Amino acid sequence: MLATTPTVSPTREPGTLDPSADELVASLYRDHRGPLLAFTMGLTGGDRQRAEDVVQETLLRAWRHANRLTVEGRSSLRPWLCAVARRIVIDGHRSRKVRPAEIDDTVLATLPAPDDIDRLMSVVAVQTALRTLGPAHREVLFQTYYQGCTSGEVASAMRVPVGTVKSRVYYALRALRAALENQGVLS
Repeated sequence: MLATTPTVSPTREPGTLDPSADELVASLYRDHRGPLLAFTMGLTGGDRQRAEDVVQETLLRAWRHANRLTVEGRSSLRPWLCAVARRIVIDGHRSRKVRPAEIDDTVLATLPAPDDIDRLMSVVAVQTALRTLGPAHREVLFQTYYQGCTSGEVASAMRVPVGTVKSRVYYALRALRAALENQGVLS
């Protein structure tokens, strides 16, 4: 007569395996792997890799509990194996819902990312070129371009005529351009 559910053997302690545990799991693998894989494929939405992982985990749990499983016929373990596999899939689904979704690296490769390297290189090149200018030319460019002052405001602040400010801006920009060309930044 076939037992319909596995029963607990009261004579062995939990966690201890008898020598036939490996043989039991090997026979479970031979007899139930195919149907169990088909069952788990349905549970995992056709994800074969995940289904195979579930089958492997199910058989691992059968091996861990081999000392508690007594079966007169191997086919009576199939409902127990399916129940264990179903619980593994449910637990996996629940744990994935708790964690954030995983992102494949290919998605990251297609996302545009700002590249600050070019901007940083430009900043370094301009700073280097500005160091080649005299202090009066640097001051005029700083107040005109970075502080947004008009030629009249710069002339008042520096106590020079407006024409001198315009002349210094012109020659400072020419010198700046030449310095950037020497660095290979401009052509």
